[in-house]
Amino acid sequence: MANNTYDAIVIGSGISGGWAAKELTEKGLKVIMLERGRDIEHVKGYVNANKDPWDFPHRGGRTQQMINDYPVLKRDYPLNETNLDYWVKDSECPYTEVKRFDWFRGYHVGGRSLMWGRQSYRMSDFDMNANAKEGVGVDWPIRYNELSPWYDYAEKFAGISGSKEGLEHLPDGQFLPPMDMNCVEKDVAARIKDHFKGTRHMFIGRTANLTQEHNGRTKCQFRNKCWLGCPFGAYFSTQSSTLPAARATGNLTLRPFSIVTKIIYDKDTKKAKGVEILDAETNKTYEYFAKIVFVNASALNSAWVLMNSATDVWEGGLGSSSGSLGQNLMDHHLGVGASGVMEGYEDKYYYGRRANGIYIPRYRNLYNDKRDYLRGFGYQGSASRQGWNRDIAELTIGADFKDALTEPGQWTMGMGGFGEILPYAENKVTLDKTKKDKWGLPVLAIDCELKENELKMRKDMQNDAKEMLEAAGAKNVRSWDGDGTPGRGIHEMGTARMGRDPKTSVLNGFNQVWDAKNVFVTDGACMTSASCVNPSLTYMALTARAADFAVKELKKGNL
Repeated sequence: MANNTYDAIVIGSGISGGWAAKELTEKGLKVIMLERGRDIEHVKGYVNANKDPWDFPHRGGRTQQMINDYPVLKRDYPLNETNLDYWVKDSECPYTEVKRFDWFRGYHVGGRSLMWGRQSYRMSDFDMNANAKEGVGVDWPIRYNELSPWYDYAEKFAGISGSKEGLEHLPDGQFLPPMDMNCVEKDVAARIKDHFKGTRHMFIGRTANLTQEHNGRTKCQFRNKCWLGCPFGAYFSTQSSTLPAARATGNLTLRPFSIVTKIIYDKDTKKAKGVEILDAETNKTYEYFAKIVFVNASALNSAWVLMNSATDVWEGGLGSSSGSLGQNLMDHHLGVGASGVMEGYEDKYYYGRRANGIYIPRYRNLYNDKRDYLRGFGYQGSASRQGWNRDIAELTIGADFKDALTEPGQWTMGMGGFGEILPYAENKVTLDKTKKDKWGLPVLAIDCELKENELKMRKDMQNDAKEMLEAAGAKNVRSWDGDGTPGRGIHEMGTARMGRDPKTSVLNGFNQVWDAKNVFVTDGACMTSASCVNPSLTYMALTARAADFAVKELKKGNL
């Protein structure tokens, strides 16, 4: 067997794992990054990236066989034939739903950094103070001023395009030039600002899509095929960004098909000394050793790894001494919003297929606003014109009908809410040892639901969307409160939260596991609260910060 001893081990290769590998290798450490799935090479591995809809047997849709084979994935948009092999096979990787939870995963190099929505926002002190102020969960062990320089650092490398708005509750960042809103969006934004007297804001989304060449990567081509993998490297992913940087150091070893089954804990030193893996292709077991371990397998899988580790010392696994490992599972609740018709723009259109939309940041429970629930929500959406497929061909015939469909249809404007879920101890994951996956490993049982606070919030999320569109002049406004099942936001967080006290949290303020100070968790598992903004940029900043700390501690001999 090849070398099995390194300076650092990184478990997982998604957004945070890629950042951990980059930071640690650039600081001189020899690193092995372990990925449980297959390798997908940048450009070469994006086999469908340049296909048109008619190049797919079912025009990109889903078949009855796919629906039968993917009972979880079929619940939402991820089930389609354009990138089906990016998503986990439900039959190979089952889980137990104590309560329904839609878990959409990608097990391959890059993880969900290949399929993410790329919306990139900073949390603020409104978010990081909230738990302590309201007596919810535990207090964040850090504040915005401690994370702000790391947000700067992450944005400068990743390439985030956006506009500076000067909002205290949604801090500005180090942005590339913003994408443009289209003519309808600009008018809607102006009318919302005017109607609500500047208390509500709408602007173009802050997105990890390049608007100019950056770090050797090409700018966005406005194809809106991001989730097929971008051969231009125009959005941030492990493949386009952090992996090339890590490889350039000569310090990285990448091992795909490596399922980390546990962290090896040394009782004498009270530190981790390595990990055990199961080769996903051969079913053989191997061990790798290192001075530090970064756990970045995504929130639920990181909890799974910890729960399977050091069980001879702690029944609940490594990091369970506080009793909070696996608890406080959060996501963002969505599936609620409104849409309407915008008249008077029939002579207007837009260029390309912008891979971005508008953003309306949180305005509830800020400053002088007070609702009958805690926290708040934001909206994402866009305005567009209906296309040729707006009518069903079988309903009518003739040349006039066909001519009509060569012209774009009416303008519509829609917005959907992203609401914060509070950290509840009873929203949790545990090990279900009665059920096994393809490799004979125990699976997770997920017990999570929306509670009264979120259900009250959803009423505002629905009504406010309708109110704003009507104020902006939309006609035939339709609002909805659809499926808000946890998991659908694909923002799992909180199962190994940061905190100030080892009795109530799994990690300290530098993402170290209290029970083993050379183990760091910097993915969604570490989140102490969820905010209502997309969390990936925060994972990047926390990972870079923790890696900097880890290397300094290593050099001091503290790890």
